Amino acid sequence: MSDEELQQLVECISQDIFYKPFGHRAIFNKRLRTTGGRYKLSNHFIEINPLVIQLYDEDELIGIIKHELCHYHLHIEGRGYKHGDDDFKQLLQSTNSPRHCKPLAQRRAKSSVIHIYRCVSCGLEYQRRRRMNCRKYRCGKCAGEITKVN
Repeated sequence: MSDEELQQLVECISQDIFYKPFGHRAIFNKRLRTTGGRYKLSNHFIEINPLVIQLYDEDELIGIIKHELCHYHLHIEGRGYKHGDDDFKQLLQSTNSPRHCKPLAQRRAKSSVIHIYRCVSCGLEYQRRRRMNCRKYRCGKCAGEITKVN
């Protein structure tokens, strides 16, 4: 799907479901990582993550477009367009728009590497998943110097 086809789809959905014209741009933005789409307040653009088309069907894409159009039309009208606003929640419900999209990014697994540090003075051991700068930190028990064991 091209940006022009997306633009036509957004204009059609806006007219058919919201009964209002969409007078700005709708584009794909491949820099979006975890979100299906976003509405930009500064220029009123609607940006859609192209991964939605690759991972899911057209119904998911239409749901994301409807969600972003709720933000768009409420913001243009000067009403509550944020997720917590009552106007937004009511418009989502009346247009049968989803509140959230399906996950697009894989969650990172916790690191299995355990770094072990030891206090030179008292011998207290610290286990950490992330590396730490030994010159920057001191022992919490005796304020002694910390060294990396493995």
